[in-house]
Amino acid sequence: MARTADKVRSLIAEDGAFENALSVVLSRAGHASPDEEATPDGGTQPHTVTWGDVSDDLTSGQWGRLIESGILTDADGSGFAVNDPEGVREALGDDAVETSDGDDEESSWTTYDKLAALGALSLFPAYWFSPIRNAVGGAVDLFLGPLDAVLPFYAVVIVLSVLTGLYSTLLQANLMNTEKMSEVQEKMSNIQERRKEAKERGDDAALERIQEEQMDAMGDQLGMFKEQFRPMVWIMLLTIPAFVWMYWKIGIRGGGTTHIDPGEGSIVLPMFGTLEWTEQLAGFVWVWLVWYFLCSTAFRLIIQKTLNIRTTPGT
Repeated sequence: MARTADKVRSLIAEDGAFENALSVVLSRAGHASPDEEATPDGGTQPHTVTWGDVSDDLTSGQWGRLIESGILTDADGSGFAVNDPEGVREALGDDAVETSDGDDEESSWTTYDKLAALGALSLFPAYWFSPIRNAVGGAVDLFLGPLDAVLPFYAVVIVLSVLTGLYSTLLQANLMNTEKMSEVQEKMSNIQERRKEAKERGDDAALERIQEEQMDAMGDQLGMFKEQFRPMVWIMLLTIPAFVWMYWKIGIRGGGTTHIDPGEGSIVLPMFGTLEWTEQLAGFVWVWLVWYFLCSTAFRLIIQKTLNIRTTPGT
């Protein structure tokens, strides 16, 4: 029983739709109730189910997986019997099993997430249009101006890189379900492995079932991409104004006016020497942007290590 329950839990972990599929199979096979029909010899009357009995509620991929996993076994040509229905019921009734509906609700975008995405998109024109950039830069300067007044510009960039690294890490840790993403990755890896094995042994029927299962799993992959992008809209909403302020401060693009104090217009970078903030490395990357990303990457790694936060799916 324990082994069957483990198989059921594994299937539901792969795809929450298997919970409903297994409930349908139990019901159509006559196992909806724990009481089974007794035979004259004191045993139990075997109950069977065929594909035609459940085809309206199950996909062929789900049906094939139930057979492949051994939950359904051939009943001498009369159909398929549920192997250990008690174990299946035990797993389905386990409160620890999470349904896909719960996962979808947990990972779905809220109204605030959508508003954050719209807000982030509305800030993008500030990169190219001077009037918008001046408005955003001037507004952000109300908050960063006092800091800029007491620190040189390169130190202000360091402070910004620490702040952006901190809230980016915290947002990803709190808004992404890395466990669910790991499950999806493991599920897709399992499908690919079984597909490879079926192809090597020339099992066309298994390949067809696995192909259908792979198509069903595409929805899970889409959900994983949405899960990854959800914190990004909040990160962009908070980070774009800081970037626009740095654009405005240095005075690049569209004939912008520099707002850096005299004597702060350059920095010394290892291997490159003294460079102006508005110079470009390799002909396309601004010096100030290189400095920001160097600081941001370093502090982000330190923050993740210090707080023991994982922002990527486990393997």
